[in-house]
Amino acid sequence: MELVSTRNSTKKVSFRNAVLDCIPPDGGLYVPANEADLRPWILYMDETTSFPSVAGTLTSALLKEEFSPVVCERIAGSAFGAYAPQIRQLDDFLYSLELYHGPTGCHKDFGFMWFSSALEHILTMEDRTAVVLAATGGMTGRSLASAFAGKKRLKMILVFAKGALTGIDPSLLAWNGGNIWPVEIDGSLEDAQKLVRDVYSNRTLVTQYGLTLANTMNIGRLLPQVFFYMFAFSRLRKKVRGEIFYGVPSGNYGNLVAGLYAWKFSLPVNGFITDATHLLSCDISGRCQCNGSAIPLESRNFADPARPSNIERLEQVFEVNPAMLRGLVFPVAVSSADVPSLIEEACSKYGITLDTPAALAYGAVKQTRDRIDSDEGTVVLVSKDHPAFESSVSASQCDASLDMRERLALAAVPVKGAVRLSPDSAGIVKILREFTGK
Repeated sequence: MELVSTRNSTKKVSFRNAVLDCIPPDGGLYVPANEADLRPWILYMDETTSFPSVAGTLTSALLKEEFSPVVCERIAGSAFGAYAPQIRQLDDFLYSLELYHGPTGCHKDFGFMWFSSALEHILTMEDRTAVVLAATGGMTGRSLASAFAGKKRLKMILVFAKGALTGIDPSLLAWNGGNIWPVEIDGSLEDAQKLVRDVYSNRTLVTQYGLTLANTMNIGRLLPQVFFYMFAFSRLRKKVRGEIFYGVPSGNYGNLVAGLYAWKFSLPVNGFITDATHLLSCDISGRCQCNGSAIPLESRNFADPARPSNIERLEQVFEVNPAMLRGLVFPVAVSSADVPSLIEEACSKYGITLDTPAALAYGAVKQTRDRIDSDEGTVVLVSKDHPAFESSVSASQCDASLDMRERLALAAVPVKGAVRLSPDSAGIVKILREFTGK
């Protein structure tokens, strides 16, 4: 797989280079340079194919120029083990794809696990090391720590606001022999994100310490999300006769873009339904539009390494034929005030509990069901994080038992011993020097 920047389609880089040096110099985002026809692999898989096997097969199909099939299977196998998303049939034409069945209950678990496994293999092959610096806290911080724990060639510095990082096993921390160094700053998450931006904007620091990103700005973090859709199709292909749509929460559009990449890689799919935002909505004719597309790429700010959006990748998918966007992506306005009633309805009707993003996507799906039902279409609703982490919303709306009590208790334990810093890059540079010995 070769990659190009969203802002320069002429300069191609390898997957390895795009993962290790994940920020294009022009300020864009790396995207696949070419479409791949994966139909032979997609049609080979069925409901008996495990998720690690799906991931290993597709890793090999996409990255065969850089990794052998054995290495690809090893990357996927060591990443996922027994963990897999789960797909549940809710009625004749509605399924739920649950992404919270990883080790921490966060939908990011799967992306982080594959990315850390792939990156560790790349670093081993090149006999080098790397450091991930991330502004985080709460669920994402726990997911990062779980995925990167024990990696020999990877170190991680987690920057978080005071009291925001909880639930990390103390044995994973640097001063206990681990490879994770939490840093508590005297400020907010926004201050932590600004600090990370400052560090990554310094190319000398990035090169000297082998800094890379673990969020979806890094194509290596986004790519494994493609596997969700291939996995879902392997479970549906012998059951569904009509069209297939996916109800995808908006978020930073990582899951939507991953679904579009799956479509470009020849996955049978007829559309993606999502909750509308200020970035992606409908025009007065009801057709999908990217609201920032009128701004020329050369006039835009650099992509944000601390808080990335994938909307520019979405625009790039349709740059050759913008009309395809209107026939494949369907944003629907859903009010956040409707979330409690949507959660309650899903629980009453289907016996499931949705997190807030999934509830918004469910609301969007409800508004498009008449059109989909007329075509005997099936919708797969993507559920992101385990709803138990939103107990103030979900548990009050639904009496369904949640098997996360032990994890919830552990998740609330604060991280002790974190280094405390003012929100400036000098302190981070000092930690980088001490942590890496450079």
